[in-house]
Order: sequence, then C-alpha cells, then structure tokens
Amino acid sequence: MSDNKRILVTAALPYANGPLHLGHLAGAYLTPDFYTRYKRLKGDDIVFICGSDEHGVPITIAAEKEGVKPQDIVDRFHEMNKNVFEEFGISFDYYGRTSSKTHHETAQEFFTNLNNKGYFKKKTEKQLYDSKADMFLPDRYVKGTCPNCSYTEAYGDQCEKCGTSLSPTELIDPVSALSGEKPELKETEHWYMPLGDTQEKLEKWLDTRKNWKPNVMGQVKSWLNDGLADRAATRDLSWGVPVPLENAKGKVLYVWFDAPIGYISATKEWAEQKGTPEAWKDYWQDENSELYHFIGKDNIVFHCIMFPTILMEHGGYVMPENVPANEFLNLEGKKLSTSRGWAVWLHEYLEDFSPDLLRYALGTTLPESKDSDFSWKDFQARVNNELAAVLGNFVFRALSFTQKFANGEVPKLVDPQQIDLDALKSIETQKEKVTQAIETFKFKEAISEMMNLARAGNKYFTETEPWKTRNSDPQACANSLHVSLQICAALSVLMEPILPDSMKKLRNQLSYSGKVSWDSISDSMLEVGNSIDPGEVLFTKVEDEEIETQIAKLEERAAANDPTSKFTPLKENIGFEDFMKLDIRAGEILEAEKIEKSDKLLKLKVDIGIEIRTIVSGIAKHVDMDKIVGQKVSVVANLAPKKLMGVESAGMILMAEDTEGNLKFVDTEAESGSTIT
Repeated sequence: MSDNKRILVTAALPYANGPLHLGHLAGAYLTPDFYTRYKRLKGDDIVFICGSDEHGVPITIAAEKEGVKPQDIVDRFHEMNKNVFEEFGISFDYYGRTSSKTHHETAQEFFTNLNNKGYFKKKTEKQLYDSKADMFLPDRYVKGTCPNCSYTEAYGDQCEKCGTSLSPTELIDPVSALSGEKPELKETEHWYMPLGDTQEKLEKWLDTRKNWKPNVMGQVKSWLNDGLADRAATRDLSWGVPVPLENAKGKVLYVWFDAPIGYISATKEWAEQKGTPEAWKDYWQDENSELYHFIGKDNIVFHCIMFPTILMEHGGYVMPENVPANEFLNLEGKKLSTSRGWAVWLHEYLEDFSPDLLRYALGTTLPESKDSDFSWKDFQARVNNELAAVLGNFVFRALSFTQKFANGEVPKLVDPQQIDLDALKSIETQKEKVTQAIETFKFKEAISEMMNLARAGNKYFTETEPWKTRNSDPQACANSLHVSLQICAALSVLMEPILPDSMKKLRNQLSYSGKVSWDSISDSMLEVGNSIDPGEVLFTKVEDEEIETQIAKLEERAAANDPTSKFTPLKENIGFEDFMKLDIRAGEILEAEKIEKSDKLLKLKVDIGIEIRTIVSGIAKHVDMDKIVGQKVSVVANLAPKKLMGVESAGMILMAEDTEGNLKFVDTEAESGSTIT
C-alpha cells in the first residue's frame, strides 16, 4: 500500500435510453479506467464508481415511442450497457443506477437538507402545458418550426437540423409531442438554486484547485464571467426522484440535480455489497480522500459548478480534487450523431474486433484538450503499424527466437555490452515518463511512451542481430534474448492499463509468476530458466476489406437515418434561361377517365384558360376519381405533345411526391390560364 491518499474515481453516468457508442468510450470511460488500473498497480486505495442515469426526459420519450414504461427502458439499457462496459474491460468497482431506492433516498436527503437551510428560491413561472395530456411539457415534449432554419420538426431544446439551442417558447407554431395539440402557457411553481448568491464562495474554492486542464477551467471561467443565474432544481414530470415535500405533487428533482448524487448513492451500495455499510464515508466524508470526476465536455458545468455548489451548501463532503474532462470525439470528420445514424455502437464493434484494439486506437486519439477524430482507416493504421508491427512484432521475435534457439527458456545475462545495458535502462526511463504522464492525466502521451519502449526493444533486437550471433557469439545472442525478454515482461505490466487482455496473455506466454504491480516493472522481472511459450500472435493485421465493411455499414445507417435521404436527390443545376422556357399555367380538371389496359394512366380534360387540353397523367393510384373533377392543378403547358397508350397528351400535371411515394397535386387558387412563375 502506498502513502497516497484514499482515492474515489467517478465516471459520468450514461443515460439508460440507448446503447453506448465510440463517443461515450473516448469521452468519459477509457481515461478513468486507464487511471484506476494504473493506481491499483501502484497499490493505492482506490474505488471506481459509475452507474446508469435513469431519469430525465430522454427516458420517457423512449418509453412512449415503444409504448412501454420508463422502467422497462432503463432496465433493458442498464443491463446492456453494463455488459458492454465489462466486455471492454472498464473495471468499475460498482455500477449502480439512479432508479434504486438508495439513490432516491440519498437525493431526497440532499434536497431536504438544502431546503431546510433555506437555500432554495421558490419561483412561479409560465410553462407550456398540454391540457389534453394534463401535464406541463418539458422542452423535448414540444415540437415546432425552428426560428433559425425553418425546420418543421425542431424540438423545444434544440433543432436537430441546424443545431441551434432553443427554448420551447421560441418555436414557431409549437405543438405537444404527446397529443399534437397546441399547448398553452400556464403557471407552475419550482425550487431554484440561487447560484449567483454562492458564486463568490465557489470561485474561492476553484482558486484552490491545481493542475486543472485549460479546456475545463476555461469553460468554467466563461460561465463565471457571465455571472451565474438561478437554476431550477425541480421540474414537472412523472418520472424521476419525487420532490420530498407535501406541496410538490407531480414534481421531481431535475435530472442534473439528482444524477451526480448518484455517485454517492452508488458508493453506499458498493459498501453495502462489501458488507461494510459505513465504508462509503471513508471516500466521501474523510478529508484524507481525493475525489476525481472523469467526464465529457458536455458535463463540465454540472461537475465544476453545480455539483460542487450542492456539496458545499450541504456540507460534510469532500470536494473534487480534479475534473479531467475530455472534449468531443468526431467520427470520420463529422460530428457524431446518434439520431442521424452517424455512430459506431460498441456492442456492434465487439462482433468484429477485440476490445483491446479499440482501447488502444481511441487511447492514442483521445480528445484530451480539443476535439479529435476517429476514422476506421486510422484505426487500421494504429492496429497494423503500431500494435502488430511494433509491439506484436517485437514480442513475437523475442519469444519465438527464444523457443527455437534457447530451448524456450530465459538465458543468462553474462558480461553485457553497453548496448545491452542501455536497452535495460530504457525500461526504467520509459516507466518514469509513463508515470509522469498518467499522474497529470496525459494519457495519449503515456501510451506513446509505452509504445516507445516496444520501439526501443525492436531497435535493440535488430541492431544486436541474434540470428547472426547465435552461431558466431552464442553468449551475445543469449544476452540479446535475455534483455528482449525482460523488456517484454516490463511491457506486460506497463501496458496493462491500456491492453489488459493482451498483456495478461503476454504474461502467460512469458510464464511470469511474479507480482503484477507498478513497482515490479524493472529490468529483472524474469528469472533465468523461466519457461517461454510464444503461443498465438498477440495482434493480427486488420485487412482492407474489414475496414471497407465498417465504413459501408456506417454510411448505410447514416443514409437510412438522414431525413433528406428519403426524398429524391436534387437534380443538376440549370440556367435561369432554361427555367424561363417553362410555361406553367393554372388549370382545372373538367373530366377524368381511366385509360383501358392501364392501371396507372388517366385521360384528363384540363381547362388552362386559353384552351382545353387533353393530358394523360400516371396518377390513377393516387387520386379519388369521385373528387378529381374540379381539382385545381398546375400544368406545364409547353411540352411537346406525346402519344401515350394511343392518346396524344398535350402537357403535364405537376405533382409532389412525399417520403412514402404518394403523389399530391401542386394546386393553386389562381384563375385558370394564370402564369405560375
């Protein structure tokens, strides 16, 4: 056990309304796992906590879409996501859920404590209300036309098309997503946290924080510079933690208020599961504990302003030591979007590749201080050119050569040359560099320095040429193998936080039976005579065909989810003079009859003002023959006549085709013969 403080690590609670994707892993779960695994190897007292965020509007919307209860949704995705995390080696000590009894009680205790201290402000406000559904409408329950881009399916919090942040009252012609009715403004009462009143206290605490990432502190300072406003801690909703007051029927704690408290309730459940119910206090209420929140960019404000304020106002809890948040991960050069199908789901990834490959590839491209990009081509390059060609190749060379020419045993190191000593020294050098990088949350740098040890091993193996010295100088060959195997052993622990499955496999190949700890990483991990068994190759190259399949899958899903893809693509541009050649007139259908031997064509008599035309149109399956006479239409009047089924057609009826393939008249109230321009 080290002399370091007790450590509690939390990872942002993912919403239990859908599966996990690449952005989740890169944003909030790989880095705390790297850190926790490293700290465990250091011998620190560390607990890693996470769980499902099971409240909020996205949950209720998902439930309504499927016609099930919110609990059904969260039960399904809680288990699904928990299993995916396990398969990816995310080593939580406990994975809880905010729908649990312990969480409800803990969150309510926090609210009650703050309320009894008179911290909250009660406000009466007007909110959109659906009288038919008999409920106030959260932002995602309101749809309307975006005031920015005129998209007609914008939500009350954001337009999915242009990305503009909105409030429900900004929408043009808002309607309830529940009933389709136009909502009304109605008064409701809520409890607010007066963040502005406690801003100075928060700022003083923030001034004591050291070594926070510039991107994190920059966002926090931006909010503080603008001045903190009151923020609602309750809302009108049927799903969530009920507000523990008699005069708050139908109100729940706002999800942003209750979700971070989930870290505390999950730690309580972890302690209970261990049979030491009071142990959670050691991590949350002991000043010798350090708290670290690993989150994504979108959670910075909640973990650096809101939650710390809640903890301070409640009292008796440790404050975050650091919040090493990551920025966003883009996908193939574009913003990741689950609604548009532009995402790689983790459970689908696992059908084709091993977890360690993605842990490494994402680890090398983490959005640590700015947005980064994942591409399948880069994934392939990382696997092939680094894992396979550098690390895997070095291990295979060292182990297979030992098996063939050293009886499969670690040979003695006798009278080592300077090149041998320098190679062994690189173990300690790289270990120190990796340690420094991880301690300062620079995981990309740490992974690079880990791989540099494998590069040094490869270079050493090539320069000492054991394939030549095995005949000319057997001891020099033995020394080359001894040093290379010691580097392999060091790598098997040094890279354990990143590649847990692969490094365990490597230690088995080396028959390493010593302690797996950070202190054990040295130039003498393997004893002379230790049995070596190369076994299977650690990493195989990813073929072009495998990558092409993944890219095609991504593009097909995006096309299927792109609302614009449901319509016929736009045709090539034409010149204005070409458009002006069209003579489009308002008309009225006077007669209509079906053409014999055709189930699509109709013979129409159309008054275009100047004259009455016969027009053949393929709309028989899309119109009501009893109502078509008298229908106002738009007619392209200067098309060259053409015979169809023996009938000469002099013009074309303009129709619009919807996403289901149905044709609708492009009608007009203009007088027959009027020019349409």
